[in-house]
Amino acid sequence: MTKRFLIIATFILGSISMMQAQEISKNALGVRLGDNDGFGAEISYQRGIGDNNRLEFDLGWRDYDFATAIKIAGIYQWVFNLDKGFNWYVGPGGGVGIVDFDNDTVFRDSSDSYFFLAGDIGIEYNFDIPILISLDLRPEIGFGDYNDDLDLDIGLGIRYQF
Repeated sequence: MTKRFLIIATFILGSISMMQAQEISKNALGVRLGDNDGFGAEISYQRGIGDNNRLEFDLGWRDYDFATAIKIAGIYQWVFNLDKGFNWYVGPGGGVGIVDFDNDTVFRDSSDSYFFLAGDIGIEYNFDIPILISLDLRPEIGFGDYNDDLDLDIGLGIRYQF
């Protein structure tokens, strides 16, 4: 079992390292619409830091049934080319959030803060014009009284590249 796992892991890591990276835009600014426990929108900024690496910063707002939240996230991403304008990306990150509860909830405080660790995996398409669309999955593990579990955030993004 261990030998088989090592062979598979070596194959996966070798495949990832052999993929060609497409040069990514130095800057991209746009929105990311997502949903985990409630609908939300984020202002999203990506900063290229190499041919296939970038940082993504998101400032978002979430609307839950019983609360609203503001969230800031930062994610490091490795970008890999699939075919011409198609890329896939993956990376770790984290952030902080502040939740404001409605008055009729069971929570004693009217607000709470938390921090989270996140991962990101997604696919994107680079148009010939400076527009980038993406679809990603961002699992987040929260730490705090309100958010202390795993949330799966699915997001659709559109960004202008410059």
